[in-house]
Amino acid sequence: MGSGSSKKVEPYLEPNRNCFATTTSLSAMIVKIAVAVVGGVIGWVYTRIKPPPPRICGSPGGPPVTSPRVQLNDGRHLSYREWGVSKDEAKYKIIVVHGFNSSKDLKLPLSQELIEELQIYVLSFDRAGYGESDPHPKRTVKSEAFDIQELADKLQIGPKFYAIGLSMGAYAIWSCLNYIPHRLSGASLVVPFVDYWWPCLPADVAKESFELLLVQDRWTFRVARYAPWLFHWWMNQKLFPSLSMMAGKMDIFSQPDLEFLKNLPPDSDNDQEKICQQGVYESLYRDIMAGYGKWEFDPMDITNPWPDNNGAAHIWQGYEDKIIPYQVNRFLSDKLPFVQYHEVPGKGHFLPFDSGLCEEIFRTLLVG
Repeated sequence: MGSGSSKKVEPYLEPNRNCFATTTSLSAMIVKIAVAVVGGVIGWVYTRIKPPPPRICGSPGGPPVTSPRVQLNDGRHLSYREWGVSKDEAKYKIIVVHGFNSSKDLKLPLSQELIEELQIYVLSFDRAGYGESDPHPKRTVKSEAFDIQELADKLQIGPKFYAIGLSMGAYAIWSCLNYIPHRLSGASLVVPFVDYWWPCLPADVAKESFELLLVQDRWTFRVARYAPWLFHWWMNQKLFPSLSMMAGKMDIFSQPDLEFLKNLPPDSDNDQEKICQQGVYESLYRDIMAGYGKWEFDPMDITNPWPDNNGAAHIWQGYEDKIIPYQVNRFLSDKLPFVQYHEVPGKGHFLPFDSGLCEEIFRTLLVG
């Protein structure tokens, strides 16, 4: 036999199928856990940023309807209040637009003597989402003007009327001046809201006035403008301070405003709980997001609604106002020829609730 070397043959090893199956199952389990964790985080984030549903007045479980309302063409209701002389007898008809965290029931110190002397009819209403007016899921600066126009038409107050906007409610007056100027006999913007991102503002004016605000308010307005989808979370998180006014921080008030608050009667806020009864998101948060969102126009785009000098817009500004610094409103008044500027020394944001000044605001608007 030949002497060739023999070759050792290694035994064939069967793969460990149980080990492979275990590894595959473990990988699949890790993937499932990861998906569950990510899904849980996304769900948690979503619940934090998603606003709660509104509690609409008159709906099952919602607040009752206790005030007169009109139904708009889109199906929403606006709640309103009429005071002064009857609209059939009135010489002057005025729509008053309330401010932030307020309502149609705001109490302006207008004397009965002046009302009767000038024959004034006043119509105030709850803006969308406030009080007993239905929320507007697509509320904007523009929608505010057309709510006012439709309310005037539903109540048949005539083809023209005067309008007064207080504080945050003044952005509705800018909107009226732009979208429905033909309906206005005159307008007053009292301690009016300003948007620090209006393109017309010189950078130094915008920067100077914006930096007079508290840091937490500056960040709140930035979130409202640049990340409105995050605004509900921002206003409810505890990591950073949000809007000072809602946190009860008194630093935002000037000395004249603090004196005003100190002298308020104890029962002055009886209706306060009704203001946000349909949800703070639908009233206060949407108000801020609409005002500081991107406008379709700039105040400098507005043409004079009264080229024949048969009307005017008035801006009333407290020099001591820390909530709305005077710089922007002074600048706008200088640039818009149809605006008359009234800067009141020694007064702050509660200027319209001074009885003498309130009557002067009304009288100046109506008779000059």
